Amino acid sequence: MTDLIILATLLPGPKHGYSIKRQAGLILGQEKLHNNLVYPLLRRFMTKKWVTKKEVPGERGQTRQLYSITPLGRKELISQLSNFTEQDARASDQFRFRVGMFQVIEPDARMRILDTRERYLNSRIEKLSAIQDNFDLDRYSGEVTSRLLGESRAELDWIAHLRRISK
Repeated sequence: MTDLIILATLLPGPKHGYSIKRQAGLILGQEKLHNNLVYPLLRRFMTKKWVTKKEVPGERGQTRQLYSITPLGRKELISQLSNFTEQDARASDQFRFRVGMFQVIEPDARMRILDTRERYLNSRIEKLSAIQDNFDLDRYSGEVTSRLLGESRAELDWIAHLRRISK
């Protein structure tokens, strides 16, 4: 997912490497991403023609690298965002990131993403309910199970809301 986030940071326009590291890091809940993660990905993206690099003068006379997403890179990003598997649906961060990118995803792909996550959540609710019904849960395991059920039901409500605003 880090690769998608890095590509997505370039959608609004060209950025310097430091800005990419910082923005992608914030999205991932970190201060900034490490050079050893970001720059190899940017090199790979350039090899695939998804990103271009241009040298520009820096503020103190140094040369800085300015990275831009290409039309091919944008197309690839949207394709990867639109591809949301049953496995992806199990990961909350995969789902939330795609919802955050819905402005660039086609409406039919948005609905497929919502459908896939909804199926997963309904299955999760079924399994958690079976645990509640069939196990003698102590106070704390009962609390955890109830909490997970509540979160799943709340997310189903959110998905219904997303469907309404995506029309």
